Amino acid sequence: MPQRTSLADADCAIAQALDVVGDWWTLLIVRDTARGVHRFDALQQELGMSRKVLTERLRLLVDAGVLTREPYQDRPARYEYRLTPRGRALLPVLIALQDWGDTWVTGDGETMATTKEASREAARVHALVGTRLPELQLLDSYGMLSDPVADTPYTVLYCFPGAYARRDAYPPGWAEIPGARGCTLESCTYRDQLAEFTAAGASVHGVSTQRPDEQRAFADAEGLRFPLLSDAELELAAALRLPTFRASGVSRLKRLTLVVDRDRTVREALYPITDTEASVRAALTAVGG
Repeated sequence: MPQRTSLADADCAIAQALDVVGDWWTLLIVRDTARGVHRFDALQQELGMSRKVLTERLRLLVDAGVLTREPYQDRPARYEYRLTPRGRALLPVLIALQDWGDTWVTGDGETMATTKEASREAARVHALVGTRLPELQLLDSYGMLSDPVADTPYTVLYCFPGAYARRDAYPPGWAEIPGARGCTLESCTYRDQLAEFTAAGASVHGVSTQRPDEQRAFADAEGLRFPLLSDAELELAAALRLPTFRASGVSRLKRLTLVVDRDRTVREALYPITDTEASVRAALTAVGG
């Protein structure tokens, strides 16, 4: 294990947290385990780091209670590394770093609920095609855990920044954030064309980072007949590195649509979305409707 500098400021939680995850490799390991990469060889391939360094960092994260080491093979002994509740609590940190990078490193500092077609974050979303969504569950609008991928040939996951039953519930300045407006129109367009998606063998799921009770109030007000799922814990956002932005102190998904097959493979990624009604038609075309 390499010699580590002790951060002796016992009263500073930032210093104490950095003592666990201050090395950049450790956060990248957390990032990739959140994406469903759990085995040593797969992590090494993804990260391109030496076996010695990876072994050291994994030991550090297990000792810190961020990862748990679970056997998946007896002879020879092989282990998977999975996030603990303490590790999953780091997901908002990863999303905040990604949001900061998208906004201030590769972007121009403007708060947006969308992006430019040629941006790096658009390329990141388009690169999801062919990748597999890891096993995870989100809360539905009644507070019950639900798999975002339905047992139908296709699932359309449309991610939206936020939609509310009352106009006065929107965050201040919402209408001025590029790409934020249009969530109600998008949801109602899916509602009105739901029979066509069903006929094509596709389920429709809306996803936002709102609380389940907010989603339920909106779904009831607009008569939606498909599930709205809450990614308030940012598990889906972290698993797929979905782009986000901050509004009123909350991380919110940017507007994008994924078409996922029954085997959890992403078949289509629509982003950026500048015309919500056209995006619904594009999703229907993607599932063969």
